[in-house]
Amino acid sequence: MDVRLVIKQRLEELGLEQRNLAAAAEVTESYISQLLTGKKLPPEPSRTDVYEKMGKFLKLPGGKLAKLADHQRKEVLKRNLVDPPKPLFKEVRELILRKCAPAKEKQIRAIFEKQPFGELERLVTQKLLDVVKRVAKDELSSETWLHLVARLSGRSYEAMRVSILEFVETDVFNVSVDNNVSFLDPLVESWDIDLATFSMGIVLNRRLVPDYAKKFEFVEREPLQPEEEPGLKEFLRYQSVSGDATEEEIEFLKKLRFNGKCPTPLYYYRELQNLRDPLHFRAPMTQTVQKKNAGPVPAERVSRPHA
Repeated sequence: MDVRLVIKQRLEELGLEQRNLAAAAEVTESYISQLLTGKKLPPEPSRTDVYEKMGKFLKLPGGKLAKLADHQRKEVLKRNLVDPPKPLFKEVRELILRKCAPAKEKQIRAIFEKQPFGELERLVTQKLLDVVKRVAKDELSSETWLHLVARLSGRSYEAMRVSILEFVETDVFNVSVDNNVSFLDPLVESWDIDLATFSMGIVLNRRLVPDYAKKFEFVEREPLQPEEEPGLKEFLRYQSVSGDATEEEIEFLKKLRFNGKCPTPLYYYRELQNLRDPLHFRAPMTQTVQKKNAGPVPAERVSRPHA
């Protein structure tokens, strides 16, 4: 039995309202409303105490609501897994492979066939869709652009208007042969991907898109180094005071940050002297010092010469 129906029935039998239940469960009335209307899936019983609080308030047997909620969640998950994502239509996949850079097409095809609708195929398809959908949304109000795309895809202007309204709502799981003919084919000239970094380049039809070249990167990079401080530049120009600075010391000075302040060359000179002054740093403990700190060796551990 649906947990929502049980809760609604008990509220009616006891003459109570949703706000009373919300107060008892210590949640908002909006949350209870969404739960009872099916807009929210019942929460995982092991991660919340709302079922215990609601059960006591509704005078239900202990654990009943939690069991019903757990059963309902499992049924929803089963329904979601009945129809797993299917590979793309053959025509859509063939178009995507045909638009791939010739040097990569054979390698990409082998990956697609080995892992149907796998990570790479979904990534490439979704990125192509994202780019073309963005163009379609930007040009949706342009009658001239729609006429041009309609002519290239062999559609009427009216049919193209209907197609574009549906296309902007599609995703990688629902891309159709119609999307393929109407938008992907006429708008995408070619694409390429670096399989090491997953950076992707897309070239669009320059007759339809002025800004036709797109590039996307998925690789982690180190943050750009900020521009060298003017005071440090000036300090390094004075060879009489900075000429003996080592690469490590200069690198240390470059990494100093000042939150908008502008240090002078004199600051860097003094910072360098501070860095070199042994009084400002503790020397690492030597083996001799460590032995002194350890105290005297117990008598029983002192080796004695054999008689």
